Amino acid sequence: MTLTTHRLPADPPTAPVVGRRGLAARMWALTEVRWAAAASVLFALGGLAQLAGAPAAVWWTFYLACYAAGGWEPALAGLRALRERTLDVDLLMIVAALGAAGIGQVLDGALLIVIFATSGALEAFATARTADSVRALLDLAPERATRIRDDGTEELVHTADLDVGDVIRTRPGERIGADAVVIDGASDVDQAGITGEPLPAPKHPGDEVYAGTVNGTGTLLARVHRPAAESVIARIVALVEEASATKARTQLFIEKVEQRYSVGVVVATLALFAVPLAFGAALQPTLLRAMTFMIVASPCAVVLATMPPLLSAIALAGRHGVLVKSAVVMERLTDTDLVVFDKTGTLTEGAPRVAEVHPAPGRPDEAELLRLAAAAEHPSEHPLAGALLAAARDRGLALPAAHDFTSAPGRGVSATVDGRRVLVGSPALLDGLASVDPSVHRVVDAVQAGGRTAVVVVVDDAAAGVLALADRARPRAAVTVAALTALTGARPALLTGDNAGAAGRLATETGIGEVHAGLLPAEKVDRVRAHQRAGRRVLLVGDGVNDAPALAAADAGVAMGRHGSDLALRTADAVLVRDDLSALPALISLARRARRLVVANLVIAGTFIAVLVTWDLVGHLPLPLGVAGHEGSTVIVGLNGLRLLHSHAWRRAGEGH
Repeated sequence: MTLTTHRLPADPPTAPVVGRRGLAARMWALTEVRWAAAASVLFALGGLAQLAGAPAAVWWTFYLACYAAGGWEPALAGLRALRERTLDVDLLMIVAALGAAGIGQVLDGALLIVIFATSGALEAFATARTADSVRALLDLAPERATRIRDDGTEELVHTADLDVGDVIRTRPGERIGADAVVIDGASDVDQAGITGEPLPAPKHPGDEVYAGTVNGTGTLLARVHRPAAESVIARIVALVEEASATKARTQLFIEKVEQRYSVGVVVATLALFAVPLAFGAALQPTLLRAMTFMIVASPCAVVLATMPPLLSAIALAGRHGVLVKSAVVMERLTDTDLVVFDKTGTLTEGAPRVAEVHPAPGRPDEAELLRLAAAAEHPSEHPLAGALLAAARDRGLALPAAHDFTSAPGRGVSATVDGRRVLVGSPALLDGLASVDPSVHRVVDAVQAGGRTAVVVVVDDAAAGVLALADRARPRAAVTVAALTALTGARPALLTGDNAGAAGRLATETGIGEVHAGLLPAEKVDRVRAHQRAGRRVLLVGDGVNDAPALAAADAGVAMGRHGSDLALRTADAVLVRDDLSALPALISLARRARRLVVANLVIAGTFIAVLVTWDLVGHLPLPLGVAGHEGSTVIVGLNGLRLLHSHAWRRAGEGH
């Protein structure tokens, strides 16, 4: 006979992307949650009635009702497993609970029922949450697209019905319906969800666009070159599902040894009952000894040895801005020996900033150049405009009104400011000028080589200067990287869809060791798995849709809470609610301290079990004393685990790195 276990580690009911009411409604919709809640309420009522001195019949009724509410489902599943010659660990707990009730210790049995019913309910919730993450991803791709017929007319079709070779039209503000190649038109496309680029990417004929990305101000005609099932978004769906399923099979350490332990308890209990009877022992004392053995050997204290430290660590982290979704995640964090970061929105703030202002020789000074450029961009909705306006506000510049504003998708904007014609846009603007000072080209090349975005300003048909835009590193990013290096023994790595220059500059600035740039979501997963094959336990930190597959594939995934995509928040195992990177080292240190408490608790619980079992086997262990020892060990390990609820434990974790 083999033994299988169907329980997954308990998940505390926290989900950062769902409101409290929505979360409660979704949990209550699960049958397992409703039965576990009923069992818990009945157990509490029985305990109150017993403490209040009510007649035994009253609290026995509550406890037995608790048995029925929380135990019928695992008992049924266990009986089905027996038909297949397997032993379900939950069935062992049901037998132990019934045995406890049979010798008068109904409280012990009811406690076991509540523990395992709650565990099963939280397993069901964890499974439902994984399905939600995939559904959220599918919502990114539009349901319909505008297809151009052979006669030039338009028709609205489901994106799933698009074939390779079809031509689709995407108007301003619409999501692109398929992976395609632009054949006409120009626009800026926000594809940060796929590539992680902080600024919309200019698209012209010959450029590729991805399904689910958002078109800017221009209209694009594009020819579909991948079927819907093979689009980048579809591949992300498949990657998230595959990685989530693989990770879901991970179990707590105690569950890995629980199987053999459970088989041993069953065999020993049966032997302790059958062998003495075979040699003529009396039935009642033999049954009493066997039931006492099953109670004192039951893994109740062992289960509590594991969960309170981990759940206390989860609660403490939550009070300090980190939501950890399950006990198994907290345990996995202890083994982290390599941290991998996404770039845009994770290590950086995710919004472009004006880093440098370079006036052309003989042209307006820095303040005047920035004033003219910001005034021209003021009517624009492009993210570039926001960066220029923010820089002008920071310098206290008063902006004049802009007239005759026009926007050319993929090139820039033009406007009349203080009677001068001002153009602001890509370096392609220089191609239309009669002459350009060579120093301007050198500045553009230097800015781009440094991983920054070059924005050219032209005033009255003459190059006036170059603005360098960059995505600024988050505060304390370098300090966090150094702390993680000291904690894990390896310098963190960077995986990004952005260009190599921007990634290299940020790596130098923050102390990142390994850099991989220009990656699509599937390539990020490949890099994560390569590290795992090399024996690394990878913690990945990201924020976007493009990070979701890697978050799912990593041993532990952490999402940025304030600006993280809905999918990243659902897929990740933990969330930095305030986007505070400095909480990462403290979180890993706290997880490692929780692991040490778990080990200490297992030693305590194991010692109690060993002493009580030995006493019962070689001597005569009175049942009340056996129950007291069993419950005493449960209380001790429970209180020991609750030590991590105190705020100073977080401070110690922060100081520990």
